[in-house]
Amino acid sequence: MFLSRSVLAFTFLSSLLLFPANSIRLFKAEDESDLFMEAPVYQNGPHCPVLGKETLICDSSVVHIAMTIDPEYLRGTIAAIHSVVKHGSCPQNVFFHFIASDSSSVVPTQLTRIVKSVFPSLSFKVYVFQKKLVRDLVSSSIRQALDNPLNYARIYLADLLETCIQKVIYLDSDTIVVDDIQKLWNINLTGSRTIGAPEYCNANFDKYFTSDFWSNPRFSKVFEGKRACYFNTGVMVMDLGRWRQGDYTREIEKWMRVQKDKRIYELGSLPPFLLVFGGDIEAIDHRWNQHGLGGDNLVNSCRTLHPGPISLLHWSGKGKPWVRLDAKRPCSVDFLWAPYDLYKFHGYSRHRQLDGFRFDSL
Repeated sequence: MFLSRSVLAFTFLSSLLLFPANSIRLFKAEDESDLFMEAPVYQNGPHCPVLGKETLICDSSVVHIAMTIDPEYLRGTIAAIHSVVKHGSCPQNVFFHFIASDSSSVVPTQLTRIVKSVFPSLSFKVYVFQKKLVRDLVSSSIRQALDNPLNYARIYLADLLETCIQKVIYLDSDTIVVDDIQKLWNINLTGSRTIGAPEYCNANFDKYFTSDFWSNPRFSKVFEGKRACYFNTGVMVMDLGRWRQGDYTREIEKWMRVQKDKRIYELGSLPPFLLVFGGDIEAIDHRWNQHGLGGDNLVNSCRTLHPGPISLLHWSGKGKPWVRLDAKRPCSVDFLWAPYDLYKFHGYSRHRQLDGFRFDSL
């Protein structure tokens, strides 16, 4: 399945459930099993290999997906998982690696129980990210959410995950997959490339760094001889074997230290990725990251979909679909997220038919 704008009618969604925006942050341990509805059971197709569940974590034929998980974005994470298993051709051959903060108000065992209650047959593991790893490296950015230490956990996946895991797809919690995730997994990273992601070479690359960066040849020479383009780090195919060989975590940390001293960028964890990998990533079809649906980083504004087929929707930016839906101020694209929302209904409902979109078969 993929999302298409070519059709002018959308009837897939006929109702919308609205819930208190901050309720997930306030739950108690005894309430955790009541937060979400149990998802339908999605099974492998007849062509899928039969794999031993006890060895999935190190099986290279399994689709490995890494995501952060925390109370604030839990509703988004659950919806993203739901979308992956719903549209996957072999949903039982997917293994999720969830990264939780050691400073979260909700401990990893609670998060584990919540995920199990929603997806009883899901293969996953919760890892603990220690915020002390980046405590002295994170600089303030243009939006407070970008300063969350967990936002930097993607830099440490090669250290956090088992060394037997050589490849992983990283997804932000504000994404929805509307295609078979196996297609993204099957993309090869050619040559020595470590990351694959959609590139946006028409974007103004200069704006991601300060004038102090561009005026200092010691810094700006990092892009010499390269056609560096913007890419969004919310959706990446990552070769963890090459990452470990190149010791890229340390390379990114070096630029974060420079940032603390010289202030060479303003936008959280993205710029150090651009500094290390810009101009040397595997360019993936844009259908795999329809990003910016949350508006920009300062203003919660509505965006329309870009032309062309879509396999993944991404609410990057300030606005999140569950917040806007709860506030009864949704953007049209937020109704594309709602069918995957498993947060329990607490007394609000709205019927809404959305014109302009529909799901089409490939």
